[in-house]
Amino acid sequence: MDDAAWPEDAVEVGRILDAWGVKGWLKVQAFASSPQALFSSKRWFLKPPEPNAMRRPTPSASASSIPPLLKVMQSREHGDWVVAQVQDVTDRGGAESLRGARVFVSRTSFPTPEEGEYYWIDLIGMSVVNRAGEALGTVTDLIDTGPHSVLRIADETAPDGERMIPFVAAYIDDVSLPDRRITVDWGLDY
Repeated sequence: MDDAAWPEDAVEVGRILDAWGVKGWLKVQAFASSPQALFSSKRWFLKPPEPNAMRRPTPSASASSIPPLLKVMQSREHGDWVVAQVQDVTDRGGAESLRGARVFVSRTSFPTPEEGEYYWIDLIGMSVVNRAGEALGTVTDLIDTGPHSVLRIADETAPDGERMIPFVAAYIDDVSLPDRRITVDWGLDY
């Protein structure tokens, strides 16, 4: 397999914010509260920034200036950020040319979650049924409220076209990743 082959299960996990220091290190914003997905892979796949995603107008990464793959030599947490040294980027200018690039890693390289823990990316698209076997819809997103997450479920029969169910043990009976189904204690009329 070609080292630069885009993984079919690529997940966006962060964004390159800027250079860090003068030796080509990168300052990266992780999109999760824990940056373990960034640390779990030594191969970061890149895409250019989305339009209007950058606060600083220049210089920033463009489709022609970024490589499709970075090979990570070292990475670590540094305050609220991740800093990383990558192969073939040896000076500040090289690091600055990657500013704004979106960072993806293969889902298969994520650390294995603990029992009862799930990656949001794995829950999106799952069907949701209640204890009676009635379909409540499909998970479209999750919302982090601080104390817990909330499932956003698309359901055409719901008043606003969606349902919100707290992702807590009081309402979640079972999460079956192989069956792509979540069973909940939730009525159709809630």
